[in-house]
Amino acid sequence: MKKRACGILLPISSLPSPYGIGAFSKEAYRFVDWLAGAGQSCWQILPLGPTGYGDSPYQSFSAFAGNPYFIDLDQLIRKGLLTKEECEAADFGGDGQDIDYGRLYENRFPLLRKAYERWKEREKEAGNGGHDLDRIFARKLEPETIEYCFYMAVKNRFGGKSWTEWDEDIRLRKPKAVRRYQKELADEIRFYCFQQYVFQKQWKQLKAYANDRGVRIIGDIPIYVAFDGADAWAHPELFQFDKEGQPKAVAGCPPDAFSETGQLWGNPLYRWPYHKKTGYAWWMKRLKYSFSLYDVVRVDHFRGFDEYYSIPFGDSTAEFGHWEKGPGYDFFRAIKKRFGQVDIIAEDLGFLTPSVLELVDRTGFPGMKVLEFAFDDSEDSAYLPHKYPENCVVYTGTHDNTTLQAWYRELEKPVKDFAVRYVGNERTPEGEIHWDYIRLALQSKAQLAVIPLQDYLGLGAWARMNEPSTLGKNWRWRMGKEDLTDALRTRCRDMAQLYGRCEKAKLAEECVEECAEAEQA
Repeated sequence: MKKRACGILLPISSLPSPYGIGAFSKEAYRFVDWLAGAGQSCWQILPLGPTGYGDSPYQSFSAFAGNPYFIDLDQLIRKGLLTKEECEAADFGGDGQDIDYGRLYENRFPLLRKAYERWKEREKEAGNGGHDLDRIFARKLEPETIEYCFYMAVKNRFGGKSWTEWDEDIRLRKPKAVRRYQKELADEIRFYCFQQYVFQKQWKQLKAYANDRGVRIIGDIPIYVAFDGADAWAHPELFQFDKEGQPKAVAGCPPDAFSETGQLWGNPLYRWPYHKKTGYAWWMKRLKYSFSLYDVVRVDHFRGFDEYYSIPFGDSTAEFGHWEKGPGYDFFRAIKKRFGQVDIIAEDLGFLTPSVLELVDRTGFPGMKVLEFAFDDSEDSAYLPHKYPENCVVYTGTHDNTTLQAWYRELEKPVKDFAVRYVGNERTPEGEIHWDYIRLALQSKAQLAVIPLQDYLGLGAWARMNEPSTLGKNWRWRMGKEDLTDALRTRCRDMAQLYGRCEKAKLAEECVEECAEAEQA
């Protein structure tokens, strides 16, 4: 990004909708209009992949597939593939600001299957039989996406178990077994292909709509893939596995001030020498897929490309891991050779060694600055705004942080006193304090400022998206239907203009008018 800009962080899942979770629905299009009217030129989302264990978008069943929960059911109704009565009869939970993933799993897939059966009948009437459908999917979907569809079909055959618990022949992908399961599960594979076909069509329409209104999509790709996933099963040669397909070591983070035993993520680790030998071919495919979905890609856990933390497989904590060298700049040299100049944000948070800082600097990618990390006892944090370079992205907080309001209330008195002195506004009521820190972010030198919507809304800890190392309460928050008010849009736009982060006022007013017209329509 060459101009000063600002945007909002809001996962697709957090959009309002009548069907239990945010989707590529009319509410998403209204949000785009609201962003444009609010002077925002970026919409940052979380990974779009199908979620697995713990409902985390950072533990996806594939790096090349989309979450079928995000498919807009109303569009399927308009196409005659579902009825409104069928969708309204499904129980997705009664709380409009919370996601019940258990009910989603139980009720969303039966609806999608009804839509698939009706679509299949239409195609049959049009002269497209099973193999013709396979050819349609082969033209529209990446081979790795179809691998995911095969994986999910086999996973269902084995009662949802991970591939390590399947029968040996298909677990080890012996050719005869692969052919047999592909034949036996052909229709189930097509059902998952149908989901991906619809997902991609709906998402690309929404992205094009956003781009036409001057809003770029910032996507997010985790550095690692899930162990229970198509990538690990279909390409064991990419990972540090033994002959039986078991990991030799897994990913995580060492113990620190926030966790005495560290973080045990459990993701398989890459065989970087093998990747280098192939010219990072799998990664080039992954990035090509990501750049087809997003305008800007945020790479999670950037440090892992310099050094990665390796934990012996089977350990119950991350205490006894050690650091290994990653691919370093050679990996990013390959990216630039393949794609040229690309828009990547380096998630360079946490403890950074000189070699990591050197790698980020050498790539030229903007790093991240988080305001909630700026205020501590030292009063000399690298995250204080007066220390920012222009080539960075500032956030008040990320999906892993609590909200500004909750963060401020939890500050110890000496740190809070320093924060008040730094901001220079002792008269701000505590209920409005989030605006002081939003202002700090917007007026900083950072080229891009991204604010979570929860912070613009001034919400408390209940609206936190994720608390690392916990299960069962994360990834559930959704905004209310009435949260995006005209007053909030005007205040966002005025601040964006004041600090040179959006176009002229005339353009902003035109966007507001477009938004109002869209609401009436």
